Amino acid sequence: MNICVNSTFDCSIEDFRAMVKRFEDEIRKSVSEWKIAVVNDHEVIMMLNVADMDGLQTLMSSPEMTQWDADNNCVDLIYSLEKLN
Repeated sequence: MNICVNSTFDCSIEDFRAMVKRFEDEIRKSVSEWKIAVVNDHEVIMMLNVADMDGLQTLMSSPEMTQWDADNNCVDLIYSLEKLN
């Protein structure tokens, strides 16, 4: 399943990328590929090809991830995508 995540946060882009790097092994268990586009200093858009939605939801609701979200005022808007021919 392809999803688009629009994330806003109070931290820097570098801090956001460091968080992704820290969780990269866990992300790879559920997501076969992803791209991150920087919108501005406090917003990114991520395109994810999710192979295991339950695994991704488990990661996103983990105590470590929810604490990071709270500490950085991170809000994710998630959209499902379907490729058009």
